[in-house]
Amino acid sequence: MQSANASGAQIDNVFRALSDPTRRAIIERLADSPVSVSELAAPFEMSLPAIYQHLQILREAGLVQTVKAGRIRTCRLEVRILRRAEAWLFERRAIWEHRLDALTEHLARDKMTPGGRKSS
Repeated sequence: MQSANASGAQIDNVFRALSDPTRRAIIERLADSPVSVSELAAPFEMSLPAIYQHLQILREAGLVQTVKAGRIRTCRLEVRILRRAEAWLFERRAIWEHRLDALTEHLARDKMTPGGRKSS
């Protein structure tokens, strides 16, 4: 089992990796199926070394895995890591939804009292 710090560092790396629009586009492309680096790079107006730098960040975050067969390097999405980030977001969303529900209830009770204030 990972420690909280190790898990937090992994989430940090995932969100850092996803903060860039090019890397998000790469993730979206890999969601369809694994592809070679050259196929992945084709729609982007940047050099192959620049694509490799983006892939390196995605690999460090655990979001992408690459396999080399001969001269072709194929990339695939590591969905398990995306699910961890999704779970992290879901937990925070649940906390804030609970807090907002409590605030809504409080405001509704406050409105029901004369003058909007409870008497002491």
